[in-house]
Order: sequence, then structure tokens, then C-alpha cells
Amino acid sequence: MLALGALFLMSACNKTETYAEMKDKERSAINQFIVDRGIKVISETDFKANGEVTNVANNEFVLFGTNGVYMQIERKGCGQKIKSGESANVICRFMEWNIFGDSLQLTNNSLYFASMPDIMQVNNTSGTFTASFTSGAMYSVYGPSVPVGWLVPLTFINVGRPVEETDELAKVKLIVPAEAGQQRASQYVIPCYYEITFERGI
Repeated sequence: MLALGALFLMSACNKTETYAEMKDKERSAINQFIVDRGIKVISETDFKANGEVTNVANNEFVLFGTNGVYMQIERKGCGQKIKSGESANVICRFMEWNIFGDSLQLTNNSLYFASMPDIMQVNNTSGTFTASFTSGAMYSVYGPSVPVGWLVPLTFINVGRPVEETDELAKVKLIVPAEAGQQRASQYVIPCYYEITFERGI
């Protein structure tokens, strides 16, 4: 935990920087990350025209203009979408990287969190998703508030439980700017990269 705190402090901008300067630094870091990872950015229009899928072989990510989140759907997942008017517990396994240092800063893919998975209580109200963490690494480190970026995939993926051998959990990759991120990312203007799987809880 101390190491995580130190990482955020090291990543945080000094007091002489304006918010505009911090946002410029964030945009530059995201752009460089996209170049370094060989990511092909597609528009929402192209995403919809392609059946709301991203071409993983071409390393496609769709950019959402309303929140600046980039998303790649690696797997749509088994089961069904969370329907309008429905609430569900969603179990998430994730890795979170700080884009400034391209360093892993939090994950629940570890023995420590094996018995305490990240669970989101998700509500779909007429197509608008809201959620709160009730347990896990994100809850322990950042509190119950779910980053806006984590809610973006829920419109497009299935959230089920594997039944057959061939069933797979939904998996996405996200580039999340600070304003759509967790509490510390928002506070210090730190963009993050995530790989997340989603599974319907009981």
C-alpha cells in the first residue's frame, strides 16, 4: 500500500503546474502509449457499423468522445447483457497500469485477493449503468466508487457464468483518462490502462 501511495505521489504533477498543463501531459502520455502499443483507433461510427466489435488481430480500440475512454472488446463473453431495469453482482478480475510509467500498480490476480474478488453491484436504468464496489482490491484501495471507464463496456458485452467448456468470460482492454478513472487517478490526473474480465455473480 505504501508503495502504491509513493507511485501516485511520484506520478503526480508538481504544484506549479496548471490543470491545463496536467491535461496536456496526460494527452501526450496516452498518445505515446497508443503509438508504442501499435493501437489502431476507430470511431464510434465505425464501431457500430462493424456490429459493435473491435478487430483484435488489428489491435483496434474504439474511442468514445463523451468520456475519452478507448476500449477493445477481446471477448464478448457468454450469457446475456445486463438488461434495462436489471441489477446484478458482477465479479471482476483486472490489472491496472499507470500509463505515465507503463507500470502495473494494482491487480486482484494475486493470492492476497484470491478469496476477496472485486464485486460490483451494477444497476441498468434505461441503458444508463451505475455501480458500486462491495469488495476487492479496487474497493480496498480506492473506495466503493466505480470508475466511469469500467462501466463503458457493459453496454456491449455479455455478463454470464460459464456453463459449457467452450464458454468464456467477457474480457476488455481500456485506456481510461483521469476524469473517467478511479479517485486517485482523477485527483492526480493519471491515465490508466486496464485489462478486465466480467462474470455474473450469484
